[in-house]
Amino acid sequence: MLVRGLTLFLIIALVGCNSPGPAFQTLTPQRITIGHSAFDVRIAGTRAQAMRVSPEWAPRLAAVAPRGVAAIEAVSGCRVARLWGDAAVMEAQLDCGAGLPSLPPPQILECEQEPVFRGYVDLICTWRE
Repeated sequence: MLVRGLTLFLIIALVGCNSPGPAFQTLTPQRITIGHSAFDVRIAGTRAQAMRVSPEWAPRLAAVAPRGVAAIEAVSGCRVARLWGDAAVMEAQLDCGAGLPSLPPPQILECEQEPVFRGYVDLICTWRE
C-alpha cells in the first residue's frame, strides 16, 4: 500500500512540473527549439507563455530569455514588448502592431525625515498633486 501511495504521489508531482498557468491551461502548446533550448509556447490573445522543456545545467534567465523571446516571436508572429518569469517559465506581453496601452503617468512622492531615536528616522511621505 505504501508503494502505491508513493507511486501515485510521484506521478502527480511529475505531472505538475509541466503544467501551464491558469490562463494557458486550455491551450495546446506548440513546441519549438531555439539553439539548445526547447520550449512549449502557448498564446492567449496578447499574452504568451514559453515553458522550457529541455534539460539545462543551472540555467539563468539572462541566458535563456533571448531564446524564449525568439520562440514566442516565432510562434506568435508578434514582437515581445515585456517579459517576466524565470529560466523555466516565461510570460510575455505581445505587441502585434497596435502597440501596448500607454503606462499611467508617474506619481510623485514628497518625503520628509522625522528623527525618532539615536539616528533612526521615520520617513513621512505624501503624494504630490
